[in-house]
Amino acid sequence: MPLTRRALLSAAAAGSAATVLTDLSAGGEPARAASPPGDVVGKISVGYQGWFSCPGDGAPIGGWWHWSRDRFQPPSPSNTTIVSWPDLRDFTHTYPTAYPHLGNGGPAALFSSYDQQTVDTHFAWMRTYGIDTAALQRFNPVGDEGPTRDAMARKVRTAAEATGRKFYIMYDVTGWTNMQSELKTDWTTKMAAHTASPAYARQNGKPVVCVWGFGFDDDGRPFTPAACLDVVNWLKAQGCYVIGGVPTYWREGKNDSRTGFLDVYHAFHMLSPWMVGRTGTLDGLDWFLANVNTADQADCNAHGIDYQPCVLPGDLSSGHRRHGDFYWRSLYNMVRLGAQGLYVSMFDEFNEGNQIAKTAETAASVPAGSGIRALDEDGTFCSSDYYLRITTDGGRMLKGQLALTAVRPTQPTLTAGDLAAGKPVSASSANGAFAPGNAVDGSATTYWESGGGAFPQWFEVDLGAAYAVTRLVLRLPAGWERRTQTIAVQGGAATTYTFDPASGNTVTITLPGTAVRNLRLTFSGNSGWPAAQISQLQVYGDSTPPPATDLARGRATTASAAVQNYTSGNAVDGDAGTYWESANNAFPQWIQVDLGAATTVSRLVLKLPPSWGARTQTIAISDGTTTLSAAAPRVFDPASGNTVTITCPPTQARYVQATFTGNTGWPAGQLSALEAYSS
Repeated sequence: MPLTRRALLSAAAAGSAATVLTDLSAGGEPARAASPPGDVVGKISVGYQGWFSCPGDGAPIGGWWHWSRDRFQPPSPSNTTIVSWPDLRDFTHTYPTAYPHLGNGGPAALFSSYDQQTVDTHFAWMRTYGIDTAALQRFNPVGDEGPTRDAMARKVRTAAEATGRKFYIMYDVTGWTNMQSELKTDWTTKMAAHTASPAYARQNGKPVVCVWGFGFDDDGRPFTPAACLDVVNWLKAQGCYVIGGVPTYWREGKNDSRTGFLDVYHAFHMLSPWMVGRTGTLDGLDWFLANVNTADQADCNAHGIDYQPCVLPGDLSSGHRRHGDFYWRSLYNMVRLGAQGLYVSMFDEFNEGNQIAKTAETAASVPAGSGIRALDEDGTFCSSDYYLRITTDGGRMLKGQLALTAVRPTQPTLTAGDLAAGKPVSASSANGAFAPGNAVDGSATTYWESGGGAFPQWFEVDLGAAYAVTRLVLRLPAGWERRTQTIAVQGGAATTYTFDPASGNTVTITLPGTAVRNLRLTFSGNSGWPAAQISQLQVYGDSTPPPATDLARGRATTASAAVQNYTSGNAVDGDAGTYWESANNAFPQWIQVDLGAATTVSRLVLKLPPSWGARTQTIAISDGTTTLSAAAPRVFDPASGNTVTITCPPTQARYVQATFTGNTGWPAGQLSALEAYSS
């Protein structure tokens, strides 16, 4: 069996940056400027294996392809290639294995990439989480894998077209004996036809194709520089934009790279050096940035080659991830380097533990006693989509939509609790005692049932604030018989969901994370009873509501007094450097903002200029007549941005007044910002 990428020589994290080389690219091409944004430049790309199959899925290769060492026997602890376990809650068709049951007692089942629903689900995740482009891995298509991989290309094309994603073919030359001639034939007779799809990735107006593996120093890729250069130049002659998946040390010709390949590397339009297995620490990532990636980028710039470094979440099975810190450092380092694009390795690589696709969260979701690590392996709970959510932020940072930051903005967990529990609800109707509140009372036996015997019917919950909702869990009483209900969420497309007692009469619905306060379900059918029914509706999402609107920004203000030009309007102008200051040595003093109309207020944010030293001001908050928060010492500390947040019961108020009776830093009331929020 050919060496896998995982088995390649690990690079030694030692040495210093090499001198930048200035050889012209093969074929006499002049150096060219970095390419403008396209489907790979300025974009997040992911490696997509699509290489898992299960008996009964119809795949020509047959068996447990890539799930088992012996593909004709089901995966088990003694016959497996699996190092991470997928989260299967979004899949409609799964296949039981010979593993023990999961920790929660459920069957240990797996997905098949050959099912179109699997590919559709994966590409829907890519759309939801802002992944632009998928590189479909294509190994030697002349062997027994060929017909299955041909079909996978068609399935990926269908999914990409349906979801608005882009894809391209990435040839992996591992173990491909007659690669030089057969790759050309495969491209001409099969794969080039897919470039007619509007979903096929293009860069600089050319269809993208990648060749991974030239120059690696191992027996699986024994090709000469001349043979490799011939293939690269041939693909370019076909009008392709050609990416090279190259060794980590391609530029220096050492460790994982053979010597004599520099002309081959410089012939590519884009270089994407491999990084999986090279380091598992934050210091290691920083070392590669300083000693490898920086010189790589300079060399590519000098030769007019686009640079697409490999970023990775870390090997979950080896404990590299640090609940997202490793992945974020990888993304941050390459964005601040100025890379033209990023290549995430990989999307669905459950054999190597470096997948970003939804993964088992806890031991309850992996086979009992298997030793397979879940995402909480370091003691921090992470939602199954956590690494997809990090990818979203990494893509935004690459595109300048998010400020460059060394601190990951995405937290590991969704809210630990149910956002809907005990919240106000309403419904189109109710059948007697089966009231809407039963669906959010925490009981699995009480339920809401609509009345009237007519569809459509709706159910709505007010979450109290706008949350990025990513998952709904709907339940019916466990003892009820199987039934289907057709439900639309937030006015979207109606979908028929199956409530099956074998799975606890539970349905999980995944949402894209759009901010929602009032969540509505619309029911248009129920096979078990002529009414809409819910025993429990649980809502999960980002536990921190998205930033709300500052109700005080730009509003009219008054104050008890002000000195010089430090007037009350400075507190609502949005400028952190301007401020209001009251008359000195004459407490109490107050500042008031007119919100323009009675508005719900539940949170105030008070600020001083960030550069000021720490001080404590004694401040009370009122609506001008009624106290919202009693006088208390409020500590303004530059370590926390000189910001103080004051919460109060939601109150209808037109005016918000802050009254000062003390200040340890200056004998006056001082504020650079008085912000008011409804939630």
